[in-house]
Amino acid sequence: MSGAGDGHDHDHERLTPGAGARLPIPGPSFLKEQVVRPPAGADTATPERLVGLAKPSNPADDWWMTYLWVFDSAGIVPFVDLAPIAGPPPDPPLARLGPSFAGALSGLILEDAGRLQVRLALGVPPEDPERPWRCPAILRAAFRFEPARVAAMRPNELATEVLSGFRRAVEGLGGRR
Repeated sequence: MSGAGDGHDHDHERLTPGAGARLPIPGPSFLKEQVVRPPAGADTATPERLVGLAKPSNPADDWWMTYLWVFDSAGIVPFVDLAPIAGPPPDPPLARLGPSFAGALSGLILEDAGRLQVRLALGVPPEDPERPWRCPAILRAAFRFEPARVAAMRPNELATEVLSGFRRAVEGLGGRR
């Protein structure tokens, strides 16, 4: 019988899905989920994939924060399933997703001292840093938006822009245009 003091990290085992297992979605999407278009020539047996967004928070420091994820009927999709058919590129998924996502929100994201005010991080890091595409496609995202642009938008409109930008960026991971 295993237990405390046996040298195993049981909390890690409980919180990390086993090989082939998927994380469940973190809850209902704040907005209606959007369908991720499959690449041309994709296997028709691939289940429909959608993107979701957690209810955003906007604390006092003006960073708009949320979680975004890609899922299908089995749960959160791993990034490797969103990679090109030829296989994932050597750079990590955020290196490809970040610029595309920021570009999709061009004009909304605040620029401060020449830097776009966007922060993206994996919601769950890969178990093997040498295989960065083998982790769930869930992100923590934080943005500071252009005040004049955001003042003219309802909160749901802003959230829709973010979710749509994420969907387009995800579609671009596998060469989908």
